[in-house]
Order: sequence, then C-alpha cells, then structure tokens
Amino acid sequence: MLELEKNSLSEEIENLVKQFGSERQALLQILQAVQRKHKHVSDFAQQEIARLLNIHPVEVYSVISFYSFLCSEPKGRNIVRLCRTISCDMAGKDKVVTAVKRELGITFGETTNDGRVTLEFTNCLGMCDQGPVMLVNEKVFTHLNPEAAVNILNEVK
Repeated sequence: MLELEKNSLSEEIENLVKQFGSERQALLQILQAVQRKHKHVSDFAQQEIARLLNIHPVEVYSVISFYSFLCSEPKGRNIVRLCRTISCDMAGKDKVVTAVKRELGITFGETTNDGRVTLEFTNCLGMCDQGPVMLVNEKVFTHLNPEAAVNILNEVK
C-alpha cells in the first residue's frame, strides 16, 4: 500500500472514529463503513482501527471473521450472495446455483477475473417463504428461478 493511500485511509478512519466514537461499541459501525467503501477491511485498516479504539488488533480481526458480511480480503465490485438454507433448497436453489455458476464462469467463494462479481453463499436472509433468495450488494431478489437469476446477473455484469 502506498504511503499516500495509507495516509488517506488513516484520515478516513479517524473521521469515522469522530463520527461513531472511540469506544469499543463503535467497532462494528466503523468496520461496516470501511467495508462499504473499500469492499474489504485491509490489514492496515484493522491496525489503524485497533490503534484508534485502543483495542488489540486481534479483537478487530475476530469481529471481521465472525460476521460473514465483513472480510479482510478484497472482493469484486458487486457481491452476489445466494441463501443456502433448507427452505431455499426446497424451493429449487440447486438449479439457480448451476445457472449462476455457468453464467459467471466461477464457483462460490470466487471473484470473476475482471473483478466485477464475487459469488458467495450466505446463511438465512430471513425470507424463507420467498426462496430461492439472492442478495446483490444490498438489493434482495426473491422467488428466483435460473432464468431470473441469469437476467439479474446480466444487469450486474
């Protein structure tokens, strides 16, 4: 990471600490803000957050590793998450999985070569009566079938 980028990120995190506070309970909000902008929370960002909140870096990493919507590695510009609960299984998720993998040319846990899309499974999205369900960035799509899922991905790509 270039020195200019580090300085900019440090300043950004300092502003987040001013906004959300320097207490431990501000950690999740700060992590979410960094994740939203950068698509991940880098090692450097974790160190800066720990320093400014006066907590150990391991505490910061443990929160990132606990929550599935936070990550320490870069992701694609668009994150596509497919619910993997039994309700979605029963509603035909497997056919959607096959279509999504074929359309993107990647499997779950991977990012397309152009960096546009990261494909992930997620646990319950709380819409068990509307499955299969897919979350694209922050937009929810319900009652999916393979054709609908591919059409959504074509808009994202």
